[in-house]
Amino acid sequence: MFRPLTVSLSAFILSLAIVTAACGGDSGESSATATATMASPTPQADTTTDDKDPLYAPDVVEELTPSVVHILSEAATLDVFGQVTPTRGVGTGFIIDEEGHIVTNNHVITVDGGQPAQQITVTLSDGRQFQARIVGRDPPNDLAVLQIDADGLTPVELGSSEALQVGDDVLAIGNAFDLPGGPTVTKGVVSAKGRLIQQDGITIPDVIQTDAAINPGNSGGPLVNRFGQVVGITTAVIRGDAEGIGLVISIDSARPIVEELIEEGQVERGLLGVTITEITPSLAESFDLAVERGIGLRDVSDGGPADEAGLQPGDIIVELGGEEISNSGDLFKVLTENRAGDTVTVEFYRDGSLESTEVTLG
Repeated sequence: MFRPLTVSLSAFILSLAIVTAACGGDSGESSATATATMASPTPQADTTTDDKDPLYAPDVVEELTPSVVHILSEAATLDVFGQVTPTRGVGTGFIIDEEGHIVTNNHVITVDGGQPAQQITVTLSDGRQFQARIVGRDPPNDLAVLQIDADGLTPVELGSSEALQVGDDVLAIGNAFDLPGGPTVTKGVVSAKGRLIQQDGITIPDVIQTDAAINPGNSGGPLVNRFGQVVGITTAVIRGDAEGIGLVISIDSARPIVEELIEEGQVERGLLGVTITEITPSLAESFDLAVERGIGLRDVSDGGPADEAGLQPGDIIVELGGEEISNSGDLFKVLTENRAGDTVTVEFYRDGSLESTEVTLG
């Protein structure tokens, strides 16, 4: 099963508290690839590697360590007897600009029930500590942006996850098990690309798989390429019989969400108003369907965008807004990229025939 990588200070206990947002994100406050010369708080990528030489791994670590932060989230919750119980968890984040914006996982800064932690403390590599505020959260993609008021920050440089190849060397940096002495560094390769995380209200497409060892406390930490650029955000590990399988949000998928969280405080997604089922080859064979991949409509909300466009239960969406739709991750990505009021073309199969219509997203 998938496990988030925060760690309880008392027993290294993992927990995931994610609330699914159908067409929006949450934002709140607590009492935390860009370059150091960036003039805007919106992160910008420097993805050019043609003129760069691969760095020696210890040099990458030395360069990135000042940008990686320790995140302590604290809250007070009620136990089954109604008694107040303190909750503490540890994760990782990284600085993306000189304005103090920090990227991490949403589950790093949430408590049971998906509510934001009441106090978030960010510790820099030089030992300075700051109380962070939540700029914005996006639970469905397990991303959050914090901000601290600090001088002398060292932002990371964002790379391109698209440019990664399976087999490329990568480093994972994070506060594994909250061990004293600073972040832990592990080395591995890109094991696969294009994975899909779907669990507990999370739907993350285009996920990077790596065999670099990642553990509780690594959540929200950077995955770095051989040029010292951040190409992903550590989010989960598969436990059980699996070994060496860590899952990382690609930076290309995260970047537009981070930008919107900084600018708007939340992510506004387009809404179709449907209940879906993923079409698989086995399902297609069992029911003699026209296609082996796509999104089948189980239900269409009365008066919703899909209903107004003439879509019906039983239709199979294979393209939306010019993008091929093979699974729910593809659909989620298109709805994230489009907003309420946008009109997009839908191609779908009905009774074995390919049809097309236009839908105005809600």
